[in-house]
Amino acid sequence: MFLASTSEYVDRALRGFARDHRDIVTLHTGPTYVRARDPNPNRRVGLVSGGGSGHEPMHVGLVGPGMLDAAVPGKVFASPHNRQVYEASRATAGPDGVLHIVKNYTGDRINFGIAAERLTHDGVPVARVLVDDDVATESAAAATGRRGTGATIIVEKLLGAAADRGAGLADLAALGTEVVARSRSIAVASASHTSHVTGQPGFALAPDEIEYGVGIHGERARRTIPRPPLEELVDRMVGDVVSHLPSGDRALLLVNGLGGTTTIELYNVFGLAEEALDRHGIAVEGSLVGTWTPALDMKGFSITVTMLDAERDGWRTYWDAPAWTATLRK
Repeated sequence: MFLASTSEYVDRALRGFARDHRDIVTLHTGPTYVRARDPNPNRRVGLVSGGGSGHEPMHVGLVGPGMLDAAVPGKVFASPHNRQVYEASRATAGPDGVLHIVKNYTGDRINFGIAAERLTHDGVPVARVLVDDDVATESAAAATGRRGTGATIIVEKLLGAAADRGAGLADLAALGTEVVARSRSIAVASASHTSHVTGQPGFALAPDEIEYGVGIHGERARRTIPRPPLEELVDRMVGDVVSHLPSGDRALLLVNGLGGTTTIELYNVFGLAEEALDRHGIAVEGSLVGTWTPALDMKGFSITVTMLDAERDGWRTYWDAPAWTATLRK
């Protein structure tokens, strides 16, 4: 891997990111967090998210008008410290408080939870939206339940637009919880990421195998399957995702690269996924295609579907609302 040192590569990358996007964000250190330079003045609630590094552009690349007020990065595949979350939340809390958007991983839940307790003690209103969209880990045997993955991008976009319209803390928390409930994802990989510690692949696969249900931290799937043609693979993935969603005929679709997948491949996946959704009677009314939530350089992709319905036309308005971040610009 092309890292400048064995210990300071995250900090070095953050400094470079902040310099490159100095018109949008500022980098705070001691503790580390990235903050929007010009948040929307209509906001009554600050939006804060975060998680381990190695998933860029999530979350620092989504800080800016229309999306997050701050993001707290941890080390690679490691939760940020609760002090980072606390300080970022204090710095960005609005008159109605701060909302934490948290992926369902034990470390993230613990550290955001400790920060929330400190904020409450300080008199800062705080609420949480827990993202748990990964159908591959939907099992009673899983202690923590479904993992949080690509749906986080959709949650942050919709909540950012709602916050810009002046929504209060309770309304934002309720909206985020509903978006999560109507969002599911699954990911596959044909090759592991490269370990940032050893420089070696995290696991080995034969050329005719694929991991079905891989995690964004490089976790192996529960199943290694023979690699099918892409048309069959995408159809199976879409079917699995849709089977875990409420009924509906309109959706948002996110096709996400895991770090080592090219743009031409992702658009092949997107086209097939849209066709598969059409066979399920679901029209794609909004989409994102690209590398949004990678696992370093893993060779693979994920598919996320957020189901819309007639009672939620406002979600389309939120999806199409302006945003100006390092990565997502509308």
